[in-house]
Amino acid sequence: MATSSTFFSDYGLLWYLEKLDKEEFKKFKFLLNDEVVEPGRQKIPWGEVKKASKEDLANLISKYYPEKKAWKVTLKIFDKIGLKHLCQQATAEMSSIVQTMKPEDTMEVEGGEEAVLGDGTEYKSHIQAKFGTMRNKTHLLGEPEDFYHKIIQENQELLEHLFDVDVKTGEHSPLTVVLQGPAGIGKTTLMRKAMLEWAEGNLYQQKFAYVFYLNAREINSMREMSFVQLLSKYWPSREGPIERIMSQPGQLLFIIDSFDELDFAFEEPDSELTNNRTQDHPVSFLISSLLRKAMLPESSLLITTKPTTYKKLKSLLKSPRWVELAGMSKDARKEYIFQFFEDPEWAIQAFRSLRNNEILFNICQVPLLCKVICTCLKQQMEKGADITVICQTTTALFTCFISSLYTLDDISSPPLPNQFQLKNLCYLAAKGIWTMTYVFYKDNLKKHGLKHDDISVFLNMNILKKDLDYENCYTFTYLHVQQFFGAMFYVVKGNWQVKDLSYQPFEDLNQFLDSEDIHLRQMKYFLFGLVNEYIIKQLEKIFKCKMSLDLKWELIEWAGILANSGRPPAELRLLELFYCLYETQYEPFLIQVMTHFKTVDINICEKIHLHMSSFCLKYCSFLQTVKLSANMVGEEMLMSPDEAWQIDCDHITQCWQNFFSVLHTNEFLRELELFNSNLDELATKILYEELKHPNCNLQKLLLRFVSFPDNCKSVFNALTQSPNLIHLDLKGSDIGDKGLKLLCEDLKHPECKLQNLSLEKCGLTVAGCEYLASVLISNKRLKYLSLADNALGDSGIKLISGTLKQPQCTLQSLELTGCALTSACCLDLGYVILNNSNLRILDLGNNDLQDKGVKILCEALRHPNCNIHQLGLEYCGLTSLCCQDLSSSLSINQRLIKINLKRNAFGYEGIKKLCEVLKSPECKLQILGLKKEEFDEASQKLLKAVELSNPCLTITFDDKNEDESCDGIVEILDKGVGLAWNILTLTTYYAGVEMAASPTPTLTRGYHAPIRSPEDEVTLSCGSPLRTRLRKRHAVTASQGQYITPPHGQYPIPKRAG
Repeated sequence: MATSSTFFSDYGLLWYLEKLDKEEFKKFKFLLNDEVVEPGRQKIPWGEVKKASKEDLANLISKYYPEKKAWKVTLKIFDKIGLKHLCQQATAEMSSIVQTMKPEDTMEVEGGEEAVLGDGTEYKSHIQAKFGTMRNKTHLLGEPEDFYHKIIQENQELLEHLFDVDVKTGEHSPLTVVLQGPAGIGKTTLMRKAMLEWAEGNLYQQKFAYVFYLNAREINSMREMSFVQLLSKYWPSREGPIERIMSQPGQLLFIIDSFDELDFAFEEPDSELTNNRTQDHPVSFLISSLLRKAMLPESSLLITTKPTTYKKLKSLLKSPRWVELAGMSKDARKEYIFQFFEDPEWAIQAFRSLRNNEILFNICQVPLLCKVICTCLKQQMEKGADITVICQTTTALFTCFISSLYTLDDISSPPLPNQFQLKNLCYLAAKGIWTMTYVFYKDNLKKHGLKHDDISVFLNMNILKKDLDYENCYTFTYLHVQQFFGAMFYVVKGNWQVKDLSYQPFEDLNQFLDSEDIHLRQMKYFLFGLVNEYIIKQLEKIFKCKMSLDLKWELIEWAGILANSGRPPAELRLLELFYCLYETQYEPFLIQVMTHFKTVDINICEKIHLHMSSFCLKYCSFLQTVKLSANMVGEEMLMSPDEAWQIDCDHITQCWQNFFSVLHTNEFLRELELFNSNLDELATKILYEELKHPNCNLQKLLLRFVSFPDNCKSVFNALTQSPNLIHLDLKGSDIGDKGLKLLCEDLKHPECKLQNLSLEKCGLTVAGCEYLASVLISNKRLKYLSLADNALGDSGIKLISGTLKQPQCTLQSLELTGCALTSACCLDLGYVILNNSNLRILDLGNNDLQDKGVKILCEALRHPNCNIHQLGLEYCGLTSLCCQDLSSSLSINQRLIKINLKRNAFGYEGIKKLCEVLKSPECKLQILGLKKEEFDEASQKLLKAVELSNPCLTITFDDKNEDESCDGIVEILDKGVGLAWNILTLTTYYAGVEMAASPTPTLTRGYHAPIRSPEDEVTLSCGSPLRTRLRKRHAVTASQGQYITPPHGQYPIPKRAG
């Protein structure tokens, strides 16, 4: 007859392990290593587990987990892996064996299972009695908790695996888990359910011998005691001394529920924390020691909190696992709404209204609030009200909800609050939100002027509720109700001065508005909602008092300061402001606020961001620049086949139309930057329609790292229909050679006015160079072209060079950095330098040109026909061997005023050669790109000496300027009298000054080079005349005539124009 001690060896642990495939066996080992062993027993060394075969592992389990314990551990791991069929089969086999055992063998099994710490029967019975009553509780609104339990049931699996090892990431079982979620989501209910499930033997049976529940509200009422005394409050006397279970802290779990309600600062230094379990300390000190692992560091913690305390809690914990309790999914919310309303038409109307307000729909993920909102909407429908108006904002809906609480049903109803009581309640609410205080005790209420009778009034109205588990403990019925009355404080405080209370920071409206703390956001939204005149009239009717009208002007002033602070608000700050403005739904106010904004920078990664941004931007009229990043918008809505979810598609279409309408409604809007975005077909189509609108004055369109569904075809088509668009930047966008072909077709169109084009990092190859070659001849307006970071290679440059060296090519600036070029392309580029007098700027940085290639280029630079003003040779593999050629070119070339030589290994000898010519008066160089610190001390001395001897020269490492590459390219017409500038916003280093005009020209002195003599007075035309004095250079221009082919090895020489 088999006994339990021989069961696995005789009947098949090995047989069960053989059923596992390679991946399952690997997971089994990983989870086995994470098992907590009983006191007095050793853990299987990981080294032995890791290398063990299935037979070896079976023997190890039998050795380290004797008797029935081995059986339980194995089945537990099978269950985690998801092998339910093996669990069932093994359980049936084990039951069969136990039935055939002799009585003495059965006793042996039971004795071997007895826990070292005691079975804790009395404690578990106590827990069952305490938490079992939750099944019979009802909601505040009188509905049984069946609905709530359904939501909790969905989180059951989450609860079971909170402390599991993460097989995917390799993260071991955590000692601390934080479960966070918004107020009312069900955190406390879930924790009480966890206690009940553990006590009934359904949860954590193999992981934790004892689980303790510590509620913040109860902890707040405790004073000084020892940690043993703290736990003894929950410990039945018949279980024996509680100290004995602390000898094995690894088997203890402490649940700290509602951390956000703890009234503790947690400011104790780590060095002062205690691990003494019997010494008396303030309870705050004990909890701090427990959280920060000074007390019982091997124990496990499960903490619940609102997201608002994330920073505070994170600073206390060591390696926690953060888990989000999300509440009802979108589908669950939809299902609940359609079940709540018996009339299908009402259900669709309610769902549509809520779905069109993402904030309200997100609030509905909290089960209790979803029910409150649906109840409120149903009451309004019964009255024949338009719920689409009510659902426009959270302020409107909660005004409606508060109104229902104030409505008297009959004469016997309790009295309504007077103005003094209302004022005190608003003060209490605002201060509570500011300090993250959501639980109020009787003494605290009394301090704020709310006595017993006052409390009763608000309790009867369901504005406040009393905690039935903890004496003299009160909260607002919902956090949103507290936030609403908190916002009311700023409206009523002008009429009723606070008495007998010291001034608090939150009373300063500007200080409140300037705060970026997330726990204040909803109260801010409500505050802006109280600007709406219709809402104010409703509240005056409800509260029978006059509301302050000063709030509106204070908010307008604050928003104006934010917009005109010298730099545009950060993305998150701007979105928060848009949320606030949306709550107003008051057009005169919105127009006054948005008038201040000239630049906006928006990051749209959710539907709600698009909704809020598009709503606010339509009230702008003086925008000049819009920056937008758009991702993950509309995917779920557009993919859903359900008719009800079509609401999203229609709504998102309207949002994009409102957003991009700024292109034709803002006459001063000149720049749109779209970056790191993934536009769908719908958004792309709307953008295209706006770009070709006759009132669109956009000049600069940046589409950086943007993914388009049609290879940018629709946007390219807009080039021929947008007469003001002169600048297009496609950096990092996935157009490829196929998209380039489409672009080139539009670039050759006579109506295309584009002057600056950036195709940096666009995935272009040599195949695309053929398309570009034809454009560079036919398009006479294009002045700047960037092909940086495309694998064009020498072959690609050869194709382009054939066009560039034609005198008919009008390109003035070409950027070829990082194009996989070698010295083999330098002869072709040399021909371009000689034959194209229009080309002023050439950047060849980050290419393997080496000394050989630069020597070829230098030969062209020394030629009198060379008209290059700026040359980039950064990181080109150069050494001192090419410095003599560079020096010669700098000495001879009188037009070259800037050269970038950074990140090249010139060494001392090379720097010495360069410095000799840089000191010479023949050298006209103004900017030398070098990082002096990269060279030895002797070289640095030479460079510093050059700067002292040549005040016109600047040696700089950080000389890159965004405007230099694109806006600096202008058409320069030498008329003998002045220079004509034909674009609105420009920057030039040609004359040693920087000028910007948008829309009124201004002139500032550039840091790049001083103005030298001789000086001539010239006129800069940019909408209006602007006079300044600057150095005038006469450029040698190539004729449009004969192209002379030289003998082999020599450069072609174009005829001079007179």
